[in-house]
Amino acid sequence: MADAIKGVLFDKDGTLFDFNGTWNAWAKATLVALAQGDAPRAAELGRLIGYDFAAGAFDPASEVIAGTPDDIARLLAPGLPGRAMWEIEAELNAKAAQAPQVEAVPLGPLLEELRGMGLKLGVATNDAEAPARAHLASVGHEAGFDFIAGYDSGHGGKPAPGMCLAFASQMRLPAGQVVMVGDSTHDLLAGRAAGMRSVAVLTGMAGAEELAPHASAVLPDIGHLPDWIRAQG
Repeated sequence: MADAIKGVLFDKDGTLFDFNGTWNAWAKATLVALAQGDAPRAAELGRLIGYDFAAGAFDPASEVIAGTPDDIARLLAPGLPGRAMWEIEAELNAKAAQAPQVEAVPLGPLLEELRGMGLKLGVATNDAEAPARAHLASVGHEAGFDFIAGYDSGHGGKPAPGMCLAFASQMRLPAGQVVMVGDSTHDLLAGRAAGMRSVAVLTGMAGAEELAPHASAVLPDIGHLPDWIRAQG
């Protein structure tokens, strides 16, 4: 019988927050700003990152979806000659921190329920830590988590297991008592590499057929998580 779950580590974008609702409009405005208002150039920048400017949506295969800000800066750099990658990355982080967040489900009641079950809660995102904290604070839930880490927090990015292992260590939990919850294979592989169970949700860009081979369960969204945890015994 598997260990009882004592901790839950969430991805952020596509998991706590609906990916399309949060990032599609933001991406268009950000690309226009990077292109200094030049629409054809903004569309070309979109092509570099797998964003259809006319449709206002990301391609499900875009590297941006599970990537880090430095990954995105690397992709954009050829379309922004004369700008250093660190400069592009800094601008992306600043603009990302201001992006209005669309909760995948109402987070307040969910976090209260999970805490009432005695669970430690964390966030592990391939976003930078400062924007991640800003996003959680913007919806009033930064304090609801015991641990928040980004790709720049010193533990590395996913699919490597560093953030997952750091959460387990800081919460003094065996990895087998933690579940990693995310919307991408990066999330699921990171959790499995750390020795955790991994649960997929469908509020990002990946479908169940892509996620299921790497997950202990595939749920419609994180609102179904409490019942799934209770069913583990």
